[in-house]
Amino acid sequence: MLNISCNVRDKIQAMVAQSRFMGPQEPRWRKNDVVSMTPVGNKAKAVLSDKRMVELRTGNSADRLGLGGLGDDGLSYKEKLIVRSYEVGINKTATVETIANLLQEVSCNHIQSLGFSTDGFGTFNIMRKLHLIWVTTRVHIEIYKYPSWNDVIEMETWFQREGKLEVRRNWILRDYANGQVIGRATSKLVMINQDTRRLQKISDDVWNELLVFSPKTLRLAFPEDNNKSWKKISKLGDPAQDVRLGLLPRRADMDMNRHVNNVAYIGWVLESMPQDIIDTHELQTITLDYRRECQRDDLVDSLTNPEPIKEAEVISELQGTNGFAYATRDKHDYCQFLHLLRLSGSGFEISRGRTKWRKKPET
Repeated sequence: MLNISCNVRDKIQAMVAQSRFMGPQEPRWRKNDVVSMTPVGNKAKAVLSDKRMVELRTGNSADRLGLGGLGDDGLSYKEKLIVRSYEVGINKTATVETIANLLQEVSCNHIQSLGFSTDGFGTFNIMRKLHLIWVTTRVHIEIYKYPSWNDVIEMETWFQREGKLEVRRNWILRDYANGQVIGRATSKLVMINQDTRRLQKISDDVWNELLVFSPKTLRLAFPEDNNKSWKKISKLGDPAQDVRLGLLPRRADMDMNRHVNNVAYIGWVLESMPQDIIDTHELQTITLDYRRECQRDDLVDSLTNPEPIKEAEVISELQGTNGFAYATRDKHDYCQFLHLLRLSGSGFEISRGRTKWRKKPET
């Protein structure tokens, strides 16, 4: 277990606040950052050998401040983060959008810590030369306990190959004060050409550069055999019970890849949730399949319908929550919904999703 003194949060906050005054530093080297590659097939090339070391990025403020860094094996990345006042909702706990943004931030910091340039959105050198970018096709987030304002959390992330065309990224969220797991997440990503916006097959050269920094044996954020992170999402029927029409992307929703950031989709999904559920329940799980890019001038419709939940599924969910006990195990304290995001004019599907909610604990 990790112990944290009463003033650690204040010290970390002060370090972050002072980071903008820190000038450039000399590159640092760590012996533990030595990585090697086992060739895959006849075409594989060793990108880094045992005799070379990975230069830690001096442009990564998390590294410079000691808030983030690679693990001893160089194959996963951990970063400490503080929940800010503007990242919490009315109950003073982090919103699911905050969690999703932090997942994305830590992923990009991971790539920078490996020694790659900061001018790409989590991309590698060869990807940038070929004008390739990552696109998320699915994300699954489970929150067992929401961190509160001013809490310090630690996120660990790593990525692995998923078949021939996809990469899987995993995250584990821990309460830094006691080391307890408070959430998990996983996602699948593919590559597209930044200019044509078409799916791009991952070449051997790209795999060779990427797999050097990936665990050689399969490691999953959701080790439970009955986890539902890849469960198929049914298409929502029409007409929907709850609808919000004509949602417009804000300029702030655009990312550096020139499309609406993935986190904005989560906000749109929640816009059509029934208010009585928002008032009495908290989001436990969200799964989104991304099917089409959304651009700056697109209007979006958000549709939501309740989905029946079986008691066996509730018990299954509770068994995978790292020991957190909720008020009851009555299936009536849980509910789930199907979601659809579509373009207002054409009706083309942008994303479909599923959310599961648990009744808020009594205070």
